[in-house]
Amino acid sequence: MNITLGSKVVLVGTGSVGSSYAYGLMNQGVCDELVLVDLNEEKSKGDVMDLNHGIVYAPSTMKIKFGSYDDCKDAALVVICAGAAQKPGETRLDLVSKNVKIFESIVGNIMKSGFNGIFLVATNPVDILAYATWKFSGLPKERVIGSGTILDSARFRYLLGEEFDTAPTSVHGYIIGEHGDSELPVWSSANISGVPVAPRLTEERKEEIAVEVRDAAYKIIESKGATYYGIAMGLVRITKAILQNENVVLPVGTLLTGEYDHEDVYVGVPSVINRTGVKNIVELSLNDNEKEKFASSVKTLKGIQSLYWE
Repeated sequence: MNITLGSKVVLVGTGSVGSSYAYGLMNQGVCDELVLVDLNEEKSKGDVMDLNHGIVYAPSTMKIKFGSYDDCKDAALVVICAGAAQKPGETRLDLVSKNVKIFESIVGNIMKSGFNGIFLVATNPVDILAYATWKFSGLPKERVIGSGTILDSARFRYLLGEEFDTAPTSVHGYIIGEHGDSELPVWSSANISGVPVAPRLTEERKEEIAVEVRDAAYKIIESKGATYYGIAMGLVRITKAILQNENVVLPVGTLLTGEYDHEDVYVGVPSVINRTGVKNIVELSLNDNEKEKFASSVKTLKGIQSLYWE
């Protein structure tokens, strides 16, 4: 498989999420070249200047510049954060119509450059737009990745860490399904260093935590207009896993082809990530209730998909 090597990243869309992602990449020294692409040239050029002025304090040097879709030709990774933003009271799925049209243009322009790397999609509704990117690009499914439930799972681990006064890095648990209202926590496998957490919580408390995870974005949007720091850190983590060939398991959006008894849908599930993209999907052992909820989440996404693709 002829995949572009190197660690050049092209970021398309430098709004709140994109610029936070760029800042995270620089802070962690994840790539050696970063190109910013956005319709708002002035804003993006300002970001480039601002970021470059911080490189002296970054862990490693990197080249940061403003560019165009032509810069995607030799990129290892193209990260898409562009699109219409979620407004207060609007669900992620409400955004679908606007953003599918935007993505057809963006992905078409990227592919015209000769791009042969990996796509990472963050724009909402991310599951539908990752599917759209896969369709519009013609790339193999493993090289088109959605941010999936990377942020939802982080919120889940954070809340369980607070609940049990334990660092969230020692909490192991996943939110799977749609990055949105039909997502579900996999309580049956959630644990702290191998010790299951479900038996230590009442059903009522588990439901409260699940709702808090699910509705977190709405609360943040209501408070400050958008969510961006958490998802930016999740995107940086996925980027690091790809560029450093980590073979680490992360809950990302990937195409199911029979896993969990579903197919032809991008959905958040734990997956092994390395330099080729999604190496393989990890199939968690779900109980009957979780299987039912997951099927319902898949059905929600497929219902939206069917409006655009046969």
